[in-house]
Amino acid sequence: MTTISRRDLLKLLNRVLIVSGVAAVFGPVVAYFYPPSLEETPTEPVSAGLVADLPAEGKIVPFGRYPALVIPTAQGIRAYSAVCTHFACLVKWDAGRGQIVCPCHDGYFDPTDGHVISGPPPTPLISLPVAIIDGHIYVGGGE
Repeated sequence: MTTISRRDLLKLLNRVLIVSGVAAVFGPVVAYFYPPSLEETPTEPVSAGLVADLPAEGKIVPFGRYPALVIPTAQGIRAYSAVCTHFACLVKWDAGRGQIVCPCHDGYFDPTDGHVISGPPPTPLISLPVAIIDGHIYVGGGE
């Protein structure tokens, strides 16, 4: 039977704590540079309700793993992934500004195509196809 001294036990515990601390610091750093894919979408269109019931502030609808933002614009009804491309906060439609806003880090997106107007988001919002059939809004399901 092998015995371990108190000094060896403390050295081992110290090494375990160092490795855990390094992983706790560098894990989020690596995750920041390699965010998860936001393109997991349903293959069938998802109903977003009636055109007549779409509020001026837009609507968040369940859309697969990530929700979708459906908004009324001057160019018609648009839909985007409601997940900001910076840190995966949920964006919202600011009708007064006429912009899609990420309240977490002050990011702003253009409602016509989802491109970044200002702020830290690195890429545009993912645009989702919209179809209006008999007054019902459908999001996704192909172009």
